[in-house]
Amino acid sequence: MSKTGAIRLFLRSWYGVQVAGRQYSTTPRCSQVEAAAVAQKEALRPKTALLMLNMGGPRNLDEVHDFLLELFKDRDIIQLPFQSRMGPWIAKRRTPSIQQKYSEIGGGSPIFKWTDLQGKLMCERLDKLCPETAPHKHYVGFRYANPLTEATLEQIEVEGAENCVAFSQYPQYSCSTTGSSMNAIHKFYANRPTETKLKWSVIDRWSTNPFLVKCFAENIKTELEKFPVEKRKDVFILFSAHSLPLRQVNRGDPYAAEVGATVQLVMQELGFSNPYRLVWQSKVGPLPWLSPATDDAIKGLVQRGRKNMILVPIAFTSDHIETLHELDIEYTHDVGNEVGAERILRCAAPNDHPLFIDALVDVASRHLLGGQRCSEQFLHNCPLCVNKSCFASKKWFRHATQTF
Repeated sequence: MSKTGAIRLFLRSWYGVQVAGRQYSTTPRCSQVEAAAVAQKEALRPKTALLMLNMGGPRNLDEVHDFLLELFKDRDIIQLPFQSRMGPWIAKRRTPSIQQKYSEIGGGSPIFKWTDLQGKLMCERLDKLCPETAPHKHYVGFRYANPLTEATLEQIEVEGAENCVAFSQYPQYSCSTTGSSMNAIHKFYANRPTETKLKWSVIDRWSTNPFLVKCFAENIKTELEKFPVEKRKDVFILFSAHSLPLRQVNRGDPYAAEVGATVQLVMQELGFSNPYRLVWQSKVGPLPWLSPATDDAIKGLVQRGRKNMILVPIAFTSDHIETLHELDIEYTHDVGNEVGAERILRCAAPNDHPLFIDALVDVASRHLLGGQRCSEQFLHNCPLCVNKSCFASKKWFRHATQTF
C-alpha cells in the first residue's frame, strides 16, 4: 500500500474526514459510540414508571438484620419508647431466630421474585392497552429491604420517566403499610435539593377489584376440591390477614374494614358455600391488636369439632415469610398437629395467577385512562391521626398530583 493510501485509510478509520472526494462523518468513532448509546437509552426511556410499593423481605440470611433494623426504626408501623435505641436492640436480638425461620423456607424471601415478575407481566399488557402512556416500566420499591424505595426513586429520576404512578401492592389501605411507603416517598423529595419533574399519581387501594376477588375465589376452589366430597361443604374457611394494633384502628385506620370488604366479595363469588371468619396473624408486642388470632381460631374450631379448614392469606399478594412459615409451618403443621386437626390446607397466594395479573392490569389501566391522579380518600388523614409525617406526606401528594 502507498503512503497516501495508508494515510487515507487511517483518516477514514479514525476521523472519517473527506478523503479523495468521499464524504465521511467528522465525528470521532468514540463519539459515534456515545451517541449510539444515548440514542439507545432514549429509546428505552420509559414514559410511565409504575412504582410497585411493598414491605419487602430479605433475599438471603445476610440481609435479615438490615431488614429488621429498617422495620423497627419505622414509627409508621411500630411505635417504641426510645425508638432510636430500642429499635436497633430489638433487631439485633431477633436476627438469629428470624434467620432460622428464613432458613426453613429456602434461605430468603421470594417476594422480590414475585413482585418483579408481576410487574413485567403487567407492563407488557399495559403497553398494548394504553399506548398513550407507553412505554411502561415497573420498578420495585421496598420499605425495609433492597431495593429500598429511596434507591428506586433515584433510579426513576435518573432514567427520566415523564410520569410516575405510586402503585401500592397492598390492596387494602393501612397507615402502617401503604401510608408508610407514601411517607417514604415524601421524605425522599423533602430531603432532595431539586424538585421532581415527574408527573405523580397514586393508586392507594383496590380491595374490591373484581379480578382480585375472582383470583382468591379460584384458589379457594382449588383447595376445596382436595377434600372428600362428603366433607367439602363443612370445611371452615379462615381468611387470615396481618393484624394491626387496636390503638391504630381506633384512630380511624380503614384497613380492617377494607379487608372485610374483600372477604365478603370473595364469599359472594363462592356463593357463600362454606362457613368462614376473618382472623388475624403476626401480632408483635404486648399491646392489644385485632383479634381473634389465627392460631387461636384454629384451636377454638377444632375444640368445637371443626377439624377441616382452609387458611386464606387475604391481604397478601405474593408468598413471603408470613405465608411460607407462619401459615404453612407454625399454624397448618404445628398448631394443627398440636390440637388434632384432621386437615388444614393453605390457599395459594396470588403470585403470578393469570387472574391476579388481570387485576393489576385492570387497576393500572383504569387509573392511566381515567384521568384522576389521586383519590380524595387518600389525601385525608384518619380522624384521630397524630402522625406529623402523614400530614406532611398528604400535603405533598396533593401538590405533586395537582388534582385539586
